[in-house]
Amino acid sequence: MLFEKYKETLEKATDALYNRTFYAAWAEHPKAYAEDGQAKAMEWFNSLIGGEYNELLQTNPAGFHGNEVSPYTQELLNIKYPAFGVSELVANAQAALPDWRHATPEIRAAVLIEALHRIEKRFFDIAIATMHTTGQAYMMSFQASGPHANDRALESIVLGYEQTKSFPHIAEWEKPMGKINVKIKKTWKSVGKGIGMVIGCSTFPVWNTVPGVFATLITGNPVIVKPHPGAILPIAIVVAELQKVMIENRFLPEVVQLAVDTADEPITKHLAEHHDIKIIDYTGNSHFGDYVESLQGKGKIVFTEKAGVNSVIIDSCTDLNAMMQNLAFSVCLYSGQMCTAPQNFFIPEGGIMVNGENVPFEAVVNSFTAAVDALTNNPKMAAGVLGAIQNINTCQRAEDAKELGGTVLLESRLIANEEFPNARTASPTVLLLEADQVDIYTKELFGPIVLLIKTKDTQHSVSIARNLAATQGAISCGAYCTSEHMKGHIASNMEDAFTPVAFNLTGPIWMNQNAAFSDFHVTGGNPAGNASFTDLAYVVKRFAWVGHKEMVYE
Repeated sequence: MLFEKYKETLEKATDALYNRTFYAAWAEHPKAYAEDGQAKAMEWFNSLIGGEYNELLQTNPAGFHGNEVSPYTQELLNIKYPAFGVSELVANAQAALPDWRHATPEIRAAVLIEALHRIEKRFFDIAIATMHTTGQAYMMSFQASGPHANDRALESIVLGYEQTKSFPHIAEWEKPMGKINVKIKKTWKSVGKGIGMVIGCSTFPVWNTVPGVFATLITGNPVIVKPHPGAILPIAIVVAELQKVMIENRFLPEVVQLAVDTADEPITKHLAEHHDIKIIDYTGNSHFGDYVESLQGKGKIVFTEKAGVNSVIIDSCTDLNAMMQNLAFSVCLYSGQMCTAPQNFFIPEGGIMVNGENVPFEAVVNSFTAAVDALTNNPKMAAGVLGAIQNINTCQRAEDAKELGGTVLLESRLIANEEFPNARTASPTVLLLEADQVDIYTKELFGPIVLLIKTKDTQHSVSIARNLAATQGAISCGAYCTSEHMKGHIASNMEDAFTPVAFNLTGPIWMNQNAAFSDFHVTGGNPAGNASFTDLAYVVKRFAWVGHKEMVYE
């Protein structure tokens, strides 16, 4: 039985989930997998350019779409994917719904974990596809879209499996009524609420998409995956592998479908507003995210991750260089194109304490810019850390940032990439601002843009950061502080704005990162999004308990 094959995996993952300890079902380094995996993936990818993607088990397409551009070559990939109309996608999902809904939680969990192991065999393909659609560097592409995404998917499976079994499915109810007892046999079933839709983003097309896909599937619902037109290939591979496993286990492949469109002829709103779409997951900008959230008024169950303004509060530290190297890496990692990337750095005008000695404000600022400059000028590190820019508008935003106001400390510039000479790259623009320049720093400036903001003191820094998170949203917050009292003050204030804080990070752990089974990604408590990867609300809203009862006669 397939479930027995993966029972141990479920048990280990469940233990990690409820204890919030480290657990990784898949090794994160490419060396743990096939030695020739990257080379074969490149051959596969090159053979696909200019052709049709034919792995999907969806038949009779209305046409073929595909306009992805590689941020590394800035050339059109010209890979064409089968396209389907909204009505056909929904009808196919409706046809696949009954068998999948009526499958037991054990069967659904086993099938989905089997699919994750098939996806594992495509990690290198997915990595190359992610590189050439998002601009992530190779290592990030492999880890984020491969093992880390699989772990996040498994997390959704585990939580959904646990919750769909959290109440008994059968019980005998007996009520004493004087001389007689009334007996009733009661049964309950967790019933999926209907067809789900997952709207992907252009920067993390797998990591941000699979939690919603697998949470919808494990709770008994079919799902339609609507990727961003600029990043289709990575998630297309995932969908294809899911469809293959569905067929092998006697389910219709349309339990999972890929719905492609183009920027000129989008179908997202048409699909989202269809009356048979019951569940919507969304990752992307706040403007469209607000629209998606408005669909809750039309009876949709909506889970969003939007944009936020992430802060770093600098009060004191024990090692200035270690702090600045960590922060420089954080702002340079994938050129600031992560939803968790820090943007606003709040520094007291009187400087900070380092091992009991005051370091003046100017010295703190200079230390940060020197660390960023050193990293972006390091030929062995820069290209692999910054990657490439997914959207040309992000490059322009970084270039235009020097006109925002304040003092320009570092201007954005092209970063050479020896492997890809035409790569679309940009180092961070770093600006120095006064605290009263609120019109500049109170909005998200997506991409490689960093704002260093002079405040009266740490209390002032905390107040601004908290208000920003509460009004504009925040997904992450960093803080450096050696005082236990001040750490408590920072934590308490950011909790009020439903924002997690990463304290005193140095070395190879950065505030950008969130770990499956341990970190809740987005809290759902501020304007950055209404959902969290992965809490109970993320799965239990996708199904309902339905009970039946029958009188038992002696």
